[in-house]
Amino acid sequence: MGNASRSLARQQALQALYSVAVGGRDAGDAVDDVVSPRASSDHRLFVRELVMGTLEHQTQADERIVSRLQGWTLERLPALDRLILRMGTYELLYCPQTPAPVVINEAVELAKKFSTEDSGRYVNGVLSAVAAEHAQP
Repeated sequence: MGNASRSLARQQALQALYSVAVGGRDAGDAVDDVVSPRASSDHRLFVRELVMGTLEHQTQADERIVSRLQGWTLERLPALDRLILRMGTYELLYCPQTPAPVVINEAVELAKKFSTEDSGRYVNGVLSAVAAEHAQP
C-alpha cells in the first residue's frame, strides 16, 4: 500500500474513531461506513487495525499521553486531538513496521487538516516524546 493510500487509511480511521467516540457507533460499523466497498482488502485491513488497535489499547495510550500534557487533562483536549494522539501512540507502540517519523508526520498532518491551528505542533511534541521514550531500551 502506497503512502497516499496509507494517509487516506489514517484519515478514514480517524473518521471511524470519531463516530465511535462522539456518535456512539459500533467500531466495525464505523469502519464499514468510511471505507469504500471498492477499497483493497489491504486498505480495509489497515483501517480496521488502526481503529480496533486504538480502541483496544486506549488505556495504555492515555497513560503515555497524560504524562506529557503539561497542565492539561485529556478531557480538555479537543476530541480530534485526543483521537489523533491515541491513534498515533497506538501506531508508535504496536506497529513497529511503520517508522516513528512517518507516524508522527502523518498525525501532525491529520491535526493540521482537521483540528486547530496549534494542534499540529502540539501533536508533534507529545508523539515525539512518546516515540523517544518507547525507543529507549
